[in-house]
Amino acid sequence: MGFGFVEVGTVTPKAQPGNPKPRMFRLPEADALINRLGFNNDGLDAFIANVQRSRFRAQGRLLGLNIGKNAATPIERATDDYLACLDGVYPHADYVTVNISSPNTRNLRALQSDEALDALLSAVAERREALAAQHGRRVPLFVKIAPDLDAAQVDVIAATLRRHGMDGVIATNTTIVRDKVKGLRHADEAGGLSGAPVLEASNRVIAQLRAALGAGYPIIGVGGILSADDALSKLRAGADVVQIYTGLIYRGPALVNEVARAFARRP
Repeated sequence: MGFGFVEVGTVTPKAQPGNPKPRMFRLPEADALINRLGFNNDGLDAFIANVQRSRFRAQGRLLGLNIGKNAATPIERATDDYLACLDGVYPHADYVTVNISSPNTRNLRALQSDEALDALLSAVAERREALAAQHGRRVPLFVKIAPDLDAAQVDVIAATLRRHGMDGVIATNTTIVRDKVKGLRHADEAGGLSGAPVLEASNRVIAQLRAALGAGYPIIGVGGILSADDALSKLRAGADVVQIYTGLIYRGPALVNEVARAFARRP
C-alpha cells in the first residue's frame, strides 16, 4: 500500500475484551470517528506471536510496537504493566511507543501529569538500558500524548522526554473535545474523537513540541489527515513523519499514495 512504516497495538500484558460494544461510531458529516475500544487485545504473548509470524520486518520495513496498561491494573501499578510489555516487545520492535494518552482506559491520561510521567519514564528508561545491554541493540522509545493539553503541560512533557532520554514523541492521540461535532449523530458518545476535527489541535501540540524540543528531535504527527494538504500541514507544524488512522477509513489506500507523492514533491 506504500506505507513507510507501521505501528501496531496497543498491547497490554494480559488479554482483555475492551469496552462493551458498540464502541466505534462514524460521523461522516465531519470526516470523523469516535472510538472507545479500550485496548481490546489478546494479550502480550499472542501479540508477540503475531509479530513473529509477520514478514514485515524481514522485508526491511519499520515496525513500531505500542504498549499500555490493563484496564484492571490500578494506576499506581501502571509502571509494572509498561515494563512487562517493554520486556516482551523489545526484541521485535524497531521502536516502542509508550501510550499514555488514550481516553478509553480509566485514569490513563493521569500518567501525563508531571510527577506520574517523571516516575514512569524514569522506570522505562532504566529498563531500556538493561534490555539494550541484554539484546545488544538500543530500541528507540516514543511517547504518545493527547491533543487536550495546554502550552504549559506540553512544555513540561517536552522537558521530561528530554530528561529521561526518550527518542521521540507521537502527537497526538484522539480528543475528548466535541466542539467541532456538536449536534451531529453520535457526537455525544463517550470515547476519543479522531479525524478532521482533531487536525487543528494536533498541529498546535506539534508546533509547541517543536518549539520546546528544538530541531532534530523526532516528532510523529497524527490526527486529522484526510488529504495530502493535511499531511503537509503536519510537516509545516514541525512533524518529521506522519501516521493515518481515520483518513484510511474514509479515503482508503489512495490516501497513502497521495501523501507519499506530496512528500516526494516537497523542495
